[in-house]
Amino acid sequence: MQNIKFIADVNIEKAIVDYLSEKAYDVKWVPDFNCKILDEELLSLARREKRILITNDKDFGELIFLQRKLSVGIILIRVKGQRAEDKLNLIKKLLAKHKDRLLEHFVIISEDKFRFISMKELK
Repeated sequence: MQNIKFIADVNIEKAIVDYLSEKAYDVKWVPDFNCKILDEELLSLARREKRILITNDKDFGELIFLQRKLSVGIILIRVKGQRAEDKLNLIKKLLAKHKDRLLEHFVIISEDKFRFISMKELK
């Protein structure tokens, strides 16, 4: 299942992108190609390239659930304090335990849990 591809939003720390690359995931990082990309354009790019979007931006919840913008998957990181090390550890745990649940899900990561919301009914 290593063929999961990611796109990391401009607000995602380089340590997370580096970790995914080191683990041989196909990952694109927005600052490498367009720091001014709009949320809808980013979501469209992720969909076209079949990439799971990793972001700290809760606005993507509105795009997905209220505006019904389709996505391959989204990982929303909601960690207080915003320490890169804490976020990276949670990403590692998510991939180790729940990699098979990422596609077609809106995943919310918090300090103490992972919440998986299916996006299948949006199609």
